[in-house]
Amino acid sequence: MTSVVLSIGSNVGDRMVWLQSVVDGLDGVVAVSPVYETDAWGGVEQAPFLNAVVIADDPALDAHGWLRRAHELEDAAQRVRGQRWGPRTLDVDVVTCRDGDGEMTVHDEVLILPHPYAHVRAFVLVPWSAVDSGATLTVAGRVSAVEQLLGAVDQAERAGVRMTDLALRIGNETIG
Repeated sequence: MTSVVLSIGSNVGDRMVWLQSVVDGLDGVVAVSPVYETDAWGGVEQAPFLNAVVIADDPALDAHGWLRRAHELEDAAQRVRGQRWGPRTLDVDVVTCRDGDGEMTVHDEVLILPHPYAHVRAFVLVPWSAVDSGATLTVAGRVSAVEQLLGAVDQAERAGVRMTDLALRIGNETIG
């Protein structure tokens, strides 16, 4: 059994439809965070994002399988990979994967896990801590609580992650 933490975001088109497409497109969704609106990250001038975190389990997927599934979901949302950190219909990042032995570490030409920037991105840490207050992430070989990592992020960036009254659904259940 592998468990994954996915960070999802959208700032083009019907942002909520794109986020919901991820939840609807995954088997084994365990939890979904509230939806947050965030300023774009990465220095490219663009519209704000809606962001959330999804936690899912699937015994058939390994870390690379989760990455393939993330790309399939982005492709289904007609994501265009033009400008790095530019506007997009859907962004699905694999933040971390766990199996029976704990957190997986991957470092190859297509995937790095844990995600190399997750620990400095408030738009990942805020929703993740909201959906799993006991979450941990390995950074530079050291396991840290997500809450602790969030406390180290600049206050201005944390303030840029604003909870909305929007909510995603798992099946017929509205979350958030």
